[in-house]
Amino acid sequence: MMGSGEAQLRYASRRGRWVLLATVLGSAIASIDATVVGIALPAIGRDFGANLTELQWVVNAYTLTLAGLLLFAGTLGDRYGRRRIFLAGVIWFAVASLICGLAPDARVLIAARAVQGIGAALMTPGSLAIIEASFVPADRGKAIGAWSGLSGVATAIGPFLGGWLVQAVSWRLIFAINLPLAAVTVAIGVRHVPESSDPDLTGNLDAAGGALVTLGLVGSTYGLIEGPVAGWGRPASLVSLSAGVMLLAAFGVWERHARTPMLDLGLFASAQFTAANVVTFAVYGALGGALFLLPIQLQQVSGYTAVQAGIALLPVTIIMLALSGPSGALATRIGPRAQMSAGPAITAIGLAMFARIGHSGDYLTEVLPSVVIYGLGLAITVAPLTTTVLAAVPAGHAGMASAANNTIARASSLIAVAVLPAVAGLSGTAYLEPARFSAGFGRASLICAGLCLAGGVVAAVTIRDPAPEAGQAAGQLLYCALDAPPARAVTLRPGRKPASLAELPSLTMWASRGTTRLGAWRWPAALLPRPLPGQEAQDDELTRN
Repeated sequence: MMGSGEAQLRYASRRGRWVLLATVLGSAIASIDATVVGIALPAIGRDFGANLTELQWVVNAYTLTLAGLLLFAGTLGDRYGRRRIFLAGVIWFAVASLICGLAPDARVLIAARAVQGIGAALMTPGSLAIIEASFVPADRGKAIGAWSGLSGVATAIGPFLGGWLVQAVSWRLIFAINLPLAAVTVAIGVRHVPESSDPDLTGNLDAAGGALVTLGLVGSTYGLIEGPVAGWGRPASLVSLSAGVMLLAAFGVWERHARTPMLDLGLFASAQFTAANVVTFAVYGALGGALFLLPIQLQQVSGYTAVQAGIALLPVTIIMLALSGPSGALATRIGPRAQMSAGPAITAIGLAMFARIGHSGDYLTEVLPSVVIYGLGLAITVAPLTTTVLAAVPAGHAGMASAANNTIARASSLIAVAVLPAVAGLSGTAYLEPARFSAGFGRASLICAGLCLAGGVVAAVTIRDPAPEAGQAAGQLLYCALDAPPARAVTLRPGRKPASLAELPSLTMWASRGTTRLGAWRWPAALLPRPLPGQEAQDDELTRN
């Protein structure tokens, strides 16, 4: 197996294009599935006669296993082979998708979604890791740029595709469509993707840490969802919540003393890192809760079809694709504090405006203004937030820091989906009663707006703009995506600026930093930009430390 330093494929080569196609398809499977399920929730509920609690579990069962295993799964590929683990994740995901599509009732669907999340955790770190290990450094930027752009397209078409499948045939097809994509991915992977691993990775895998955090999230989430419904006096709810909290505490103790911890808790000694993650928890919790309820509101109250509900959210993706790169560049020049303070506040305005979406659901006067302001706030917030997380820790821990931040974002969304409906007065079959659901959705939107605004206040009080580094002669490009933990940095020649990130998926950023290397943490390589028009060919080469 080749190590990361033995990459030999060229971007223009036939095999290189096959490798790129395999990684794009693998990412598309996960990203499309993540975006279409929310659109399908009302149809799933009608078919199964499911209550709101069961719909919460359809979303959260997947997020639970994905969030709990993401850190652990990233090291499996480095240890046992990136192609092997990536393809195992694709197959696992496909089998789980088949079970989801054939599920006879809500309970089977929920169980299959949990299994599906495990496959997603195995796939998610693998696609970019394969690109880093397979392509020569000079072509790695083109490969990652193409991967990012095509993955962004998949993210954009997901809600529309899902809505069309739900409306034209059945919600079951949103899972069945994963099967041919998975088959093609596996066929290409087996034939064309080279195997690679990290020969320098030593020590035992932190399986105990992965088990503790996953079981802790399961117990906590079960207690938070079932407590308001079944009653907090019932032993099952209290025992589950208490056990979950204790397991998460045990995870913290274990990680502090483990020889090869999955998460170095020393990262949180940085006040800047801790503050940025508090902001992450608030902002992504607000987003996760609102986006769980919004498709239901549009379809059950405003009378949108599944296709219309999917298209209604498209402006968010377009705004993020267009503005994430410039937002990251601005944060580099002025520091992240202003954007991390103003961005959540603007997002909060958009979330509060969701409360205006009612029975008429007029797109131009009720939905579009809310979605545009919401998307603008996200574009202002996301890149500086990621920049701050990565800049707040030693360079050798940047990969781990970003993976931890990604996990916190998923966990906050998980908790929000579990808690928000009950806090807003929504339970049982409320989603089948338009007037009742609409009133609860309005309250939920305002709660999410307040949570997001609180994140902005925390940023304004705690985040500090870093002083320019003395003698800084070069920069580093850092890539961060929620669905793909980032990697080592690359050195950028003095005066060289990255190309626009407008074609990339929403959660991307670039940040200028010193020329220290990111150490031995084996996440996929950092984003290498495409050449700017008119640049000399020799300036296209970016050299890794």
